[in-house]
Amino acid sequence: MLNATPSSITVFDIGGTYLRWADWSPGHGLSRIQRTPSPSRARLPGTAVDELQSLLVDAVAQPVPPDGVAGISMGAALDHRTGTVYASAPLWGAHERPFDLLAALRSARPDVRWHIVNDVTAALLHLADTPVAQARSKILLATISTGIACRSIDRRTGAIPVDGCGLQGEIGHLPVSVALDGGPVELRCDCGEPGHLAAYSSGPGIRRLGEVMRDGRPDRWHASGIGTRLSSGAEFEPAFVAALDEGDPVATRLLDAATGPVADVVRTALCLDPQLDLVAFTGGVAVALGHHYRASLLRHLDRSGLYLTSERDPGWLRDRIVVCGPGQADGLVGAGLATLSGEAA
Repeated sequence: MLNATPSSITVFDIGGTYLRWADWSPGHGLSRIQRTPSPSRARLPGTAVDELQSLLVDAVAQPVPPDGVAGISMGAALDHRTGTVYASAPLWGAHERPFDLLAALRSARPDVRWHIVNDVTAALLHLADTPVAQARSKILLATISTGIACRSIDRRTGAIPVDGCGLQGEIGHLPVSVALDGGPVELRCDCGEPGHLAAYSSGPGIRRLGEVMRDGRPDRWHASGIGTRLSSGAEFEPAFVAALDEGDPVATRLLDAATGPVADVVRTALCLDPQLDLVAFTGGVAVALGHHYRASLLRHLDRSGLYLTSERDPGWLRDRIVVCGPGQADGLVGAGLATLSGEAA
């Protein structure tokens, strides 16, 4: 017997930095949005992973009203079929013991009907439901934030394909190479492995790349727009954006170093699947950098694009690259859409 369509759903978006929640309904959208720092290893260093997971379950279980329905957008590599969490480097570092989040939530709040999807899946479901995607058949969405991952959907069928482990698009842990000033740079990913995409191109990765640039050429760094702002006490993210806004070459070089491996993934994806007609970017880093992020990606793709296609039809690739605006691919809304689908199944 199908569940009655809920009048309101409590939706969560669990990221490596923040945990957000709100009430959502298809007719009225989001209301009462709230945010708190996520219980992560970065915020609570030295805390055992089991304890971090218990704190997460408690934080999610509390806001849901009695006998409610809840949808979760979870920032982790998880089995799309079951909701079992395999790993989340931003939340738990190198820990890779599977965590049955769904069972833990049902144990904490058995009166609630719980639904869990990956956060990129949730954001993609929202994007696919917006006007920008209506004329597109196949969409790839990448999130560039504390962590990095992507998902693709065929809007003609609604299918988000997964592999035998229920995974898709864990590009943040692909091996890549990055060079600065003619020499290779080796950075370690939050998962513990060296040379992963997220080690260079995530929010923490970009800061680490900046430290490499600073240590390698300190005079140039401290004389730059980003360096002078950081020396005066500015936070990294606003200093980076302000320096890019003024055309600071050091900040631009840092961004290009971080987006290079991402552009390599985009190039390969479009080469292997030319039916992708939208490649979109969301997440705190991509959204905050906006047109700077897209311009940097396109600089790489203009220099080295798709064999023959980029020469014969330069707009074919460029027209597919979009950076989402704030709220355009929202995991909270996507969690609501996924929950409606799960309730109707």
